[in-house]
Order: sequence, then structure tokens, then C-alpha cells
Amino acid sequence: MSRLKISAISYLNTAPLMWDFEHGEAGADFDISYTIPSACAEALRVGAADIGIIPAAAYATVPDLVIIPDVAIASRHAVGSILLVSKMPHNMPVESWSKEQWSKQVSKVALDTSSMTSAALAKLLLAKWLGGARDYKPMAPDLDAMLDECDAALLIGDPALQVDRTRYFTLDLAEEWKARTGKSFVFAFWAIRKQALAGRDGASIVRIFRKSRDRGLLSKNLETIAQGWAPRLGLTVESVRIYLTHNIHYYLDPPCLDGLELYYRLGSEIGALPPAPRLEFVEYA
Repeated sequence: MSRLKISAISYLNTAPLMWDFEHGEAGADFDISYTIPSACAEALRVGAADIGIIPAAAYATVPDLVIIPDVAIASRHAVGSILLVSKMPHNMPVESWSKEQWSKQVSKVALDTSSMTSAALAKLLLAKWLGGARDYKPMAPDLDAMLDECDAALLIGDPALQVDRTRYFTLDLAEEWKARTGKSFVFAFWAIRKQALAGRDGASIVRIFRKSRDRGLLSKNLETIAQGWAPRLGLTVESVRIYLTHNIHYYLDPPCLDGLELYYRLGSEIGALPPAPRLEFVEYA
């Protein structure tokens, strides 16, 4: 039987999930490529990949997927890497600018093309709680270019972590979601094409991905990740360590599933997402 093809996300927050694939024996059994979340979803849609760490919104748009249970990139509060960013009025300190003032100033929003999940979340939060729908422009994640053309910019992943938040008014979308709904938010999870799963031991696949997550979250391995990624992103080791241990939640647990279901329902209600199919999971003992 051919090796399964994995499409993974090339962001810091995925590093613990990929530990055994990069440092252990799991990588020998799979072909692995790295890309951005939206391209990962597209690889599954066209069959270029068998398994992907897909943005949550992709489950509503890519047919015939099943979810690898218990593993996710999620947050139970502020996440730090999904931001709406705006310039401040001239000579006004960040701390003096309120959400209400911000809402009145923002009419056009640039949306990072890297992730459909965060774009839909931004539209959902704006439509329901932050002043109503805006004009949206999909753009590459270049903050200066985005803010030259729009009043606010959605940035995700590593580019969001690199924003100097003392220079801009920022909204953390996971924090806003928690404040408005009381729910955790799921940004991405592993999914496998049903056709690729046929004839394979699904329980064994689940164990491989869960074990890789568990080993990636061991303190010594998290420290290795932090030491390696901090200089790459221009961040401190401590800030990377806090991000991986405090901001990101790596378990697709019942509170996350509850939040995920609400995201799908609200996203569909405002037209940011198509109706999502019932959540289906790879069976395992």
C-alpha cells in the first residue's frame, strides 16, 4: 500500500504536532510537505494530499473528510496569533482607543488569504458584535500593504506573532470569540480523505498522530522548539514558550467541539460559511 501524503502547516503552532514526524520514526511512513492553511485544505480537496492539518472552515467546503480525533490547534482564551490590526489616530496612545471608537473608524478590512477559518471568524465577529459587516479585501499577509489599502488587517500565524502591538490597535479574535460566546475556538485539526483511509488501520493512524502531539508537548521537546523557532521569528524564547504552553490548546476536547459546532452554525447564519456536514471521526479503540 502506498505511503500516505501529509500536508502540514508551516507555522510555529504546528511544530509540537509534527514532533515525531520530524524527530522520530513516524516520518518514515509518510510523505510530508509544508504550506499555509488554505493551501493545505486545497491539497486535500484535489487529492494532492491524503491527510492535512486543515483550517476548521475547510471541513465545511471539502467533501468526504473524516477527523483524526483529540488533536487540534485551538485556544481557550486569547491566542496571540489571530489579530485584527489597525493604525492608531495620530499621536493617540493605544490604551486610550476603545473598541467602539475603532468600530466607527473601520469600513474596509484586509483579510489574510492564508486561512479561511480566521477570515470567516473575523466576518462573524464583525457582523454580530463589532458594528456590522464591512467591505473585505483578500490580501497577502503584508501588514504595511494591507493598511495602505484598508482600515484594518487580519493577520494570522507567525506574521501576527511578529506584530509590534504597542504600535497598533489590535483585537485578538480568539479572545473576542471567548468574550462573546464563552466558548473555546478551534482553528485547525487533522483530517483524512475517506478514500485514502479505505483499507487502512484507522486506529493505528490515530495513535501515530496523538503520540506525536504528546511527545511534542513534553517539556524538553517544547524547549527545543522554542530555542529553534525564536530566532527564526525574531521573538524571545520565553514568548515562544508561553505561546505554545499557554495560548495554544492542542486537544480537540468536548469544550472545543462545542465551540466548533457553534462557529459552524453562526458562520452559516451570516453567510461566511456554507452549512457544515456532521462531524465524522476516524474510529479507534
